Amino acid sequence: YAVAASTGELAGADAAAYRDAYSTSVWQPVLFHVLAVAGAGFVVARGVIGGIERANRILIPLLFVLLLFAVARAVTLPGAGEGLAYLFTPDLSALTNYRTWLEALTQSAWSTGAGWGLILCYAIYVRESDDVVTNAATIGLGNNVASLLAAMAILPAAFAILPAGEAGEALAAGNTGLTFIWIPQVFARMPAGGLFLPLFFLAMFCAALSSLIAMVELGTRVLIDAGAARSRAVPLVVGAAVVCGLPSAVSLAVFENQDWVWGLALMVSGVFIAIATLRYGVDRFRDELVNTHSSGRRVGVVWAWILKYLVPVEFAVMFGWWMYQAATVYDPEGWWNPLRVYSVGTCVAQWGIALAVLWAFNRRLAERSAADRATLVG
Repeated sequence: YAVAASTGELAGADAAAYRDAYSTSVWQPVLFHVLAVAGAGFVVARGVIGGIERANRILIPLLFVLLLFAVARAVTLPGAGEGLAYLFTPDLSALTNYRTWLEALTQSAWSTGAGWGLILCYAIYVRESDDVVTNAATIGLGNNVASLLAAMAILPAAFAILPAGEAGEALAAGNTGLTFIWIPQVFARMPAGGLFLPLFFLAMFCAALSSLIAMVELGTRVLIDAGAARSRAVPLVVGAAVVCGLPSAVSLAVFENQDWVWGLALMVSGVFIAIATLRYGVDRFRDELVNTHSSGRRVGVVWAWILKYLVPVEFAVMFGWWMYQAATVYDPEGWWNPLRVYSVGTCVAQWGIALAVLWAFNRRLAERSAADRATLVG
């Protein structure tokens, strides 16, 4: 979309028709899928400092600069105040609706990437003098600020450009529909929209690429820990990502299924990390790994209470809610069928296969580590 907007291909086009044409095309999604994964692999192959750190020093500031440009244009449009009022005027009655809390918790979990293992991977390269608490708080704050800026770029423009009925329809279209169908229409009707539409999608590209780099590094780090050199690990991870991602690139149904299955799996992964912390000892974890001598800020007993009690409850409620939705709303007749897009059965089947593969890999890695320790002792 960034390329199409930059070349003018998206300008004036029927956005819904363009999205349908792109989704049903084979070569375009496959091409950009391969290019994106290969680009992330190129960055990771150059190492932590020469690749990942250098790329993120460009991508993250560029993301915020582009978002600020988009916000500045959106809020100066005639009628933008209605969108800002919609965004920032609280509806206190919504706080009594349990769906508000469930969807907010789910969005926060997915948006921050809690449970992916990405932060654990990057933490390997943290210096002993770095402030763990401040860095962790900055991650959450930066993520939410970027989300807020994106909302300030979209909602004022939508309310300023679109008739009231269309603005409501755009917001009800969900993330994908809003981004790829309504945003091009909004910018097409906006003065100088041809300039700001490429900037918006370029900002999205920066955000997506920075996340993809972290994912490729995570897989690479696992293989490095298993004994592979980075030069060998990166091509293996990139190749696996390209092959496993091809079905999603070719089929929108597969894409939606994978988004559903592994989006929910993040909750499972997150609770596994919490369980690992509990087994290690929450107080010990806090004292030895969080409240280090270099931490300017420290976490107290409330943090331990959250991990011990609140996180398990949040997981049970959120996970139970989405499983209930799958069984009673999304696919009540085929909730058990592993071949359906939004079913409980497809989650259980794919998670089972993944857990079996990861368990076997982890066992092999543990055996290798034990053998290495025995060699060192000997």
